[in-house]
Amino acid sequence: MAEKLIIFDTTLRDGEQSPGASMTKDEKLRIARQLERLKVDVIEAGFAASSNGDFEAVQAIANAIKDSTICSLSRANDRDIARAAEALQGAASARIHTFIATSALHMEKKLRMTPEQVLEQAKQSVRFARNLVGDIEFSPEDGYRSDPDFLCRVIEAVIAEGATTINVPDTVGYAVPELYGNFIKSLRERVPNSDKAIWSVHCHNDLGMAVANSLAGVKIGGARQVECTINGLGERAGNCSLEEVVMAVKTRRDYYGLDVGIDTKHIVAASRMVSQTTGFVVQPNKAVVGANAFAHASGIHQDGVLKARDTYEIMRAEDVGWSANKIVLGKLSGRNAFKQRLQELGVQLESETDVNNAFAKFKELADRKSEIFDEDILALVSDESVTSEKEQFGFVSLAQHSETGERPQASIVFTVDGKEVRGQSDGNGPVDASLKAIESHVQSGAEMVLYSVNAISGSTESQGEVTVRLQNSGRVVNGVGADPDIVVASAKAYLSALNKLQSKSDRVAAQG
Repeated sequence: MAEKLIIFDTTLRDGEQSPGASMTKDEKLRIARQLERLKVDVIEAGFAASSNGDFEAVQAIANAIKDSTICSLSRANDRDIARAAEALQGAASARIHTFIATSALHMEKKLRMTPEQVLEQAKQSVRFARNLVGDIEFSPEDGYRSDPDFLCRVIEAVIAEGATTINVPDTVGYAVPELYGNFIKSLRERVPNSDKAIWSVHCHNDLGMAVANSLAGVKIGGARQVECTINGLGERAGNCSLEEVVMAVKTRRDYYGLDVGIDTKHIVAASRMVSQTTGFVVQPNKAVVGANAFAHASGIHQDGVLKARDTYEIMRAEDVGWSANKIVLGKLSGRNAFKQRLQELGVQLESETDVNNAFAKFKELADRKSEIFDEDILALVSDESVTSEKEQFGFVSLAQHSETGERPQASIVFTVDGKEVRGQSDGNGPVDASLKAIESHVQSGAEMVLYSVNAISGSTESQGEVTVRLQNSGRVVNGVGADPDIVVASAKAYLSALNKLQSKSDRVAAQG
């Protein structure tokens, strides 16, 4: 029987550290449920000590998810570890993931600690955590750039204190596959008690090699856990991509000789959900989950695939969740059919009020376009106006006039704390005029650092999904809006971003 490769998903923690990718508690819970459907082994739900909001999200996920181990990150200090343990109390299976930097650069410049102080703090933190939770993961931050002799001392000591998983991160994406794989192998050979823990890899994609490095850590180094994110979401150039690692191990089982427990049919649904929740669009040529991943434009390729699929396809599109599924409902269609499709898509709304709000939005959309696709439904439930949670700003209506040779005008009605207000402005185009009309009343002073438009499905009748990224006083947030009218979608996205700017949740930089 083949060994199992443990899939540790950190979309909700490291993925969320992408500028503007922070999520609400409900959004995190929705994605956690999708990860559970995907049969992810370990879900790193957040960094409980970083803010009250993150604590509540970790706690909610720990209470709701029963089939995956729920993990919270913590720095190597008693306060962080105790806070993580408190948040994880309701988990069927809980893990604390504690870390401290071990590279000379990080110890001197960031921690301002001596190696001996770092070693002692690592030991004490694991000892303290082990008394609270049985499953303890330890990470030497910037491990790949650490002195191997010192790293071996630290790892041996924390395993002796009860660490059950040792993760060796390439925090800054500096590694190359053969060297990284041999680095893990050397550590495992040199640490006397290395067999008492599972070894893990956590690679960043700064040089585009996160997946290759992770797989080298598995094949050459003997690691049996990979830390990864949906769509490769993460700081800077991102993390190792879950869908790529999983499908590489499954497709090349002849080479890796490992099993994974992931139910791959839910990969595409998870990818869509994360993309639409965070506003980070998946590039069309992205492996496994990109729109072109199974498309064949070349005549030679098309001919080959028609004759024998495996001439040009090494995996089946339906095995990762690609399908032509669509739901066509209208005014006379029932709420139960809609609710059933939500369940099939892995969406569980918090209350019947939220389901009713989503169904009302669905029927409104069905009046405006003839076919409703899964992507449309996911966009609907990602819309903040669906949830019963009160937002400061809400979209009501928009009127705009645009004509060649004349400056576009826009008038928008939106709510501020439940009270309707109106803004008016002109602009370089209808979108510019509409957003300036909002800003004329709100006067947030935020700088727009990204505006992007993505068609949710493939026709001119498609909803447009707009992402707006705003920056103000050091905070960076994404807002996402969807509507068949791209100008309306833009206004919704801008209001969504303004709502997130009002959120007071603080973020604490953590191990990568």
